[in-house]
Amino acid sequence: MNKIFLVVKREYLTRVRKRSFIVMTLLTPILFASLVGALLWIATTDQGEQKIITVIDDSGLFKNKFQSTEDLHFLYLEQNIESAKEDFNQLGQDALLYIPKIDVQNPQGIQLYSESNPHFGVINKIENTLEKEIERMKMKQLGVDQETLQRIETKVSINTLSLTSSGEKKSNAEATFGTAYVSSLLIYFFLFLYGVQVMKGVIEEKYNRIVEVIISSIRPFQLMMGKILGIAAVGLTQFLVWVILSFLVTSAGVSLMGLKQDPAELIGDSAGIEAQPVDMSTNSQGIWELMETIPFTYVMATFIIYFLGGYFLYASLFAVVGSAVDSDADSQQFMFPITIPLIISIVALGFVLNDPDGQIAFWMSMIPLTSPVIMLGRIPFGVPFWQLGLSVTLLIGGFIFTTWIAGRIYRVGILTHGSKVNYKTLTKWFFQNY
Repeated sequence: MNKIFLVVKREYLTRVRKRSFIVMTLLTPILFASLVGALLWIATTDQGEQKIITVIDDSGLFKNKFQSTEDLHFLYLEQNIESAKEDFNQLGQDALLYIPKIDVQNPQGIQLYSESNPHFGVINKIENTLEKEIERMKMKQLGVDQETLQRIETKVSINTLSLTSSGEKKSNAEATFGTAYVSSLLIYFFLFLYGVQVMKGVIEEKYNRIVEVIISSIRPFQLMMGKILGIAAVGLTQFLVWVILSFLVTSAGVSLMGLKQDPAELIGDSAGIEAQPVDMSTNSQGIWELMETIPFTYVMATFIIYFLGGYFLYASLFAVVGSAVDSDADSQQFMFPITIPLIISIVALGFVLNDPDGQIAFWMSMIPLTSPVIMLGRIPFGVPFWQLGLSVTLLIGGFIFTTWIAGRIYRVGILTHGSKVNYKTLTKWFFQNY
């Protein structure tokens, strides 16, 4: 056990003392917060250059219906569409909107010409105006008074509450969805990143023949476990530092910016997308109330559990790949089968978040190779304790099993050089005794 600890200490200190590790650990939360802050600042201050949209309305139904804004200026022309297209580049306008004679019941043939692909906000603005005006025409044809209809229209906003044995607690569907999505992506990123580090570390020591000296004083399995545990400690250290720095930077940023509008609404407005407003009164109070709906302690605890379990499972497999090859180029044929479950998990994540209690979500959160990503996607929505316990138990059993398999292959592969390795060779190494 003491020898494993020495390897853990060496792997940990070697990596955390690297300048690249220190710089990326400290700068990543700051860079991410700066990027988000820049987007919000641009959304609130930069209105951009006003775009000129030329409108040719052969239908005569939409004359002066397009209202100019700070971003868009609509210019009506009484001109043939063909001649307008010929003069388009000379007039220096951004887009040409052509509305032919249309049937209000089936409006087809409306076209927007531009030199480059128009911004989504431009299309969204035009489509919204056309839709509202056509709806008004249809109501007039049906004899429906628009003022009466406006009085009838009612917007309903549902407040979601979590009803538990301890009482009622505020919840927020958007915040829950966002937390689940980010947690799953983070654990996918960490599993892949640190698993590959294990593989690269083994390949480097094997290529430089350092491992032959180390093996003379320590068993191969102890070396593998020490390397896996050491890099796991590095990953946890980096993750915890990121969490702390992200919290501090976010708190400072929210206080300095003093947002009174929902950030999602700000960015949506800049893109021309109508976002459901969220009450951000009293500056940052709305943000903190939103964050209180997320069980961060529970999410963090389960994240660490699944990170460790998933990491040990995948790191042992990556260690096998590193012991079987002599260079990074040779590792590709073995890496793909290992990463397939992770890729499948990310692909299935959308289905899981839409139905976190469905059959796909349940079974994929039980399979050890996919449970770290999928279960982290289900956790914020609430998972029965027995399912969480069963998933963790299977994950522990999974990494014990893969570690045992990896250890038998690793002990032979780590001392093998220059031979062509395939899956048949790996099977032979597994059953080989010495």
